[in-house]
Amino acid sequence: MASLKDIRKRIDSVQKTQKTTSAMNMVSAAKLKRAENNIKSAIPYSEKLKEVVSSLRSRLTDEENPLFQEMGGEKTAVILITSDRGLCGGFNTNLCKKLLEEFSEIPVEHLTMTMIGRKGFDYFKRRSYEIRGNFQETRPEDQMNVVREVISQCIQRYENGELDKVYLAYNHYRSVINQKPVIEQLLPIPKTETENSDEREVTFEPSPEAILDRLLDKFLENRIYVSWLDSSAGEHAARMTSMDSATKNA
Repeated sequence: MASLKDIRKRIDSVQKTQKTTSAMNMVSAAKLKRAENNIKSAIPYSEKLKEVVSSLRSRLTDEENPLFQEMGGEKTAVILITSDRGLCGGFNTNLCKKLLEEFSEIPVEHLTMTMIGRKGFDYFKRRSYEIRGNFQETRPEDQMNVVREVISQCIQRYENGELDKVYLAYNHYRSVINQKPVIEQLLPIPKTETENSDEREVTFEPSPEAILDRLLDKFLENRIYVSWLDSSAGEHAARMTSMDSATKNA
């Protein structure tokens, strides 16, 4: 039977744990609020950019831009966005497992990865996949530089014939208790991404082809950036939920 001293130590330990997890819960809640505001700020530009690209593409055929053309092979690159830190339940593990399942039929030598976030790198570094990029502990002010570097490399490899497809994997933030692992095709740009045609009579200067050449990089950069913001919100929500559960179960 435990002595009174042991019981008091146990109570003290539980109280300290509760204080720690409660504080982490509050920090995550504050970060989640900022992350939600970041997403709201980014959405108008993202939607307008998609609308412009859609309008331009409706005036062109797939053959007029290589980023629309299906390559037909299985050489694949994946941009994986995970968190740098843990204590967020199955947030990262569920996404990594979905990724393995999704691409299980692609030979290892035909699949390369670019990691944004430490946890994705930790998960895959002992497996046989080639990791072409690894970005960790990125400051908010450096995020766009990372995004530009990542998409520039992917486009170059795609246009050179080194890749047939490029995918983006991240966690979509639905609510505080719901984050959904998502895998989306980036290249070739799916028709569903720009399917809304625009029948208005518009004169483009320079040509639609020239404008689209310059806009597609921005369009793809924005896709990754907004998904990164989305993932960040999901991370803080998952950690907040985990810390709340830990506080109650301490």
